Amino acid sequence: MSFTPVLRSEALKVLSLRSLCGTLLAVFAVTTAFSALAGVSDTSDPDFDPLFMALSGVMPGQIAAIAFGAMVVSSEYHGNAIRLSLAAVPRRGRWFAAKLVVVAVPTLVTGLLTATAALFAARAGLGPAADGLTAGQQLRGVVGLGIYFTLMALLAAGLTALFRSGVATLSTLIPFILIISFVIGDVAGGATDFLPDRAGQVVVYQTHDGHLGPWTGLAVTALWAAAALLAGAWRLRRRDA
Repeated sequence: MSFTPVLRSEALKVLSLRSLCGTLLAVFAVTTAFSALAGVSDTSDPDFDPLFMALSGVMPGQIAAIAFGAMVVSSEYHGNAIRLSLAAVPRRGRWFAAKLVVVAVPTLVTGLLTATAALFAARAGLGPAADGLTAGQQLRGVVGLGIYFTLMALLAAGLTALFRSGVATLSTLIPFILIISFVIGDVAGGATDFLPDRAGQVVVYQTHDGHLGPWTGLAVTALWAAAALLAGAWRLRRRDA
């Protein structure tokens, strides 16, 4: 079977599951809502960063993006549906590639639309405080946030293939982001700049310190995602469905 019908089949699976479409809607809703709320916050803080404030909904939005990537893959392990999928597409690499495309493309499109809406919503509240943002910085924030959401969704997809469980993936990634990276990372610094979420989020700051810039930070997140996907592909090839 060629790649196109496999891709079409996987896309239909996503469209047929309301929970998956609802998760993408959650990416848009929570990111935009939190960014709009941040837009009416105090701007007198000396560390105030207007670009990050406008796109601060990245924090809850990434959780929804991770959930989407995990759920797309974990749906195959419910009721051993993966046996039917691999019986129809014996070439596991082709099937896995199609699965990743239906994770990446909707997440990227949703992420770009979300970042644009969040930026406009937050700027309306920030008013003159956001006048210092250049068009290039805003474009970088919008595009970067879309790519960041996509990479985090792919990271979750790879881990789900490795663990063969969406619950295990969410139980690993979400505490990692909320506790290890968010809390401990603020105190420890240094090497924690290279954690997947902290590295990728540099792109939504107007100014940045530390070891990484906006695009090198996304490159680090991409390396984490690639490692997870390679591990997931290895597990898929090694273990019988």
